[in-house]
Amino acid sequence: MVKPINIDATKVKKKFASFWKIFLLIFVVIIFVPKLLVTIDAGETGVYSLFGKVKDKELSSGLHVVNPLGIVTRMNIRTDEYTMSVIQGEGRKQGIDSISVLTKEGLSIDLDITVLYHLKEEEAARVYKTVGLEYEEKVIRPEIRSSIREIIAQYEAKDVYSEKRGEANKKLKDTLNAKLEKRGIELEDVLLRNVQLPSNLARTIQEKLQAEQESQKYEFILEKESKEKQRKIIEAEGQREAQKIINESLSSNYLYYLYIKDLKEREGTIYVPTNPSTGMPTFKELGR
Repeated sequence: MVKPINIDATKVKKKFASFWKIFLLIFVVIIFVPKLLVTIDAGETGVYSLFGKVKDKELSSGLHVVNPLGIVTRMNIRTDEYTMSVIQGEGRKQGIDSISVLTKEGLSIDLDITVLYHLKEEEAARVYKTVGLEYEEKVIRPEIRSSIREIIAQYEAKDVYSEKRGEANKKLKDTLNAKLEKRGIELEDVLLRNVQLPSNLARTIQEKLQAEQESQKYEFILEKESKEKQRKIIEAEGQREAQKIINESLSSNYLYYLYIKDLKEREGTIYVPTNPSTGMPTFKELGR
């Protein structure tokens, strides 16, 4: 005897199977599509790894299609800063984080420093493989401390505090740049923001700098007075030479000429000659 087929039960099973297929498809879409399409924002780069193997080519900003089984790690390539300061909360570390270094004469001074840098995009995969994401603490911080101790040891405390601070800052930048560049990090600037000396030493340096400024001011005044003296001497010599030339040029005939010329503008003047031979006034030679 043939068993009758329950048509309604078959339809239910087919609908149930279709439902699970749709559910499975939706699940796959939800889980894998976001991993299939990856968007890298501006100022970031993506490092792609699959089963522990890191791809050498970075994913630049934009939309990328990748294997959903892989992992994309985003790394910042914008300008960033690392600060080590005596002011609490200003840098990465909690509490005081200034750098204590020894100067050329063996004095200990504290320095505040800010380093501006960015991760090179073309080096991001290498940095990720060799250092990881904590490259600030593993690379940048140790290199800052090493470089600043190396450079400041070449200067005396008063030099770093005053006139050679800019020179020391430039040397520090060049040294640190050479070290970080090899590690895939581009140095942008080094800001040596504050130099703290022992209070008695700072006071002594301030007094010395003030004395030097007063000495320079006094030397400037002396130089000014010396130049004024030279000016007056030159002026007097010029006047003497001019007087000598005038005296030598004042002949009797020239004086007669000036006298007659002046009479033209003196209407009503009565002319009385005093020299019987020339009919002119008598002029004595000047300077005798």
